[in-house]
Amino acid sequence: MGGGDRLQGNGGQLSWAPSADAVAGGSRVVPAPAGMMRGIYLWKDTTMTHTQDAHENDLPTRPRAAAWRQRWWMGLLAVGLLAIGVYVFVIKVGAVPSHTAAPGPNPVAPAVPAVATPAQARDMGVYLTGLGSVTPLHTITVRTQVNGQLLSVHFHEGQLVRQGDLLAEIDPRPFQAQLTQFEGQLARDQALLANAKIDLQRYQTLWQQHSIAQQQLATQESLVHQYEGTIKNDQGLIEAVKVQLAYCHITAPISGRVGLRLVDPGNVVQTTDTTGIVVLTQLQPIAVVFTIPEDNIPSVLDRLNTGAHLPVEAYDRAQQRLLSTGALLTLDNEVDQTTGTVKLKAVFPNTDNHLFPNQFVNARLQLDMKRGATVVPAVAIQRSPRGPFVYVVKPDQTVEARPVTVGVTDGNDVAIDTGLHVDEQVVVDGADRLRDGSHVALQTRSSP
Repeated sequence: MGGGDRLQGNGGQLSWAPSADAVAGGSRVVPAPAGMMRGIYLWKDTTMTHTQDAHENDLPTRPRAAAWRQRWWMGLLAVGLLAIGVYVFVIKVGAVPSHTAAPGPNPVAPAVPAVATPAQARDMGVYLTGLGSVTPLHTITVRTQVNGQLLSVHFHEGQLVRQGDLLAEIDPRPFQAQLTQFEGQLARDQALLANAKIDLQRYQTLWQQHSIAQQQLATQESLVHQYEGTIKNDQGLIEAVKVQLAYCHITAPISGRVGLRLVDPGNVVQTTDTTGIVVLTQLQPIAVVFTIPEDNIPSVLDRLNTGAHLPVEAYDRAQQRLLSTGALLTLDNEVDQTTGTVKLKAVFPNTDNHLFPNQFVNARLQLDMKRGATVVPAVAIQRSPRGPFVYVVKPDQTVEARPVTVGVTDGNDVAIDTGLHVDEQVVVDGADRLRDGSHVALQTRSSP
């Protein structure tokens, strides 16, 4: 039915009245039977085109295409809503401040648990640290001074001995026999000397009486002097044998600790042996040799030249345990060109024997003492591109990121030169979750 067609009623019948264009095309009026109000059937003549036939054939598929088109729009709408939701979620997540963002107040953020401690005022030492090793003042390899069989040893391995204690004994019998022999020679020569002196007195009387020649008297005087020389020789031999007998009893030349026994009893020891019998090391006092950079030599020399007593502390490898405390003795006379360091020597009483020969230690030389320094734990110091700072807890339970100037370090404590006052609270635990202006909930540090 075209745009100009219309329906007409005539006596209970409906008829289709074509428009002027349709009449020109050759269409005719088809009467509609009575009661057929639900549909209109249009019949066209042979002038209907193929396109119009195809349009009428597609009439049953129009509801299905409309349903698919409605589903497509609904899916497109769902995808759009999902994209909008994702965008809103990303925007909200990106708006959440990170821990590394620029510091700023966040009044709605919950209180962050943290542990704080007040800054204290105390004396802080100015130290020079260096790696060193324990060096005994005396290390002696005990050797025999006579040849002979080692009869016995009178020490236990690792024993602490005092100077003069008997360590070992060598067979003295050969030397005792020599002593007896030389004593016999001395007695004989003494008798000969006595007889020569009596004859000399006789010759002197006879010479005064002009009974003998003076040459005979001179000969007798020479004989007396000869016997006197022989007696001195005998006495020297006796003393030499007595010394060798003394060497048969080997004693400790110094006080210290003996090491492992190098020769067992029963072996023949000789003066040419290089191993010796045992090694004896002095432990009290003992020295520590350590190094410092060459740039610190002037400050050390200035203190030594004034006669100042410079304490030195020896710590273990982990720098956690104080082993002993001593004093600086001297420093070397040249710088090691390969390392740019100079050796220093300190002496320790070592009464508790905590220092052991060749032990590795960390030495700390105290150059000066800083009085009344503001001290905080080293863990309170935070680092940033702008320099070190600490979180100071204010009275309103918020923290302030305050820049500070770090001074000397003493173990786990650090001196603050500027930026902090005594008794101000600084955060020592939980600082990684803080920023400038954060609220904190102070907690008590649990005991380790």
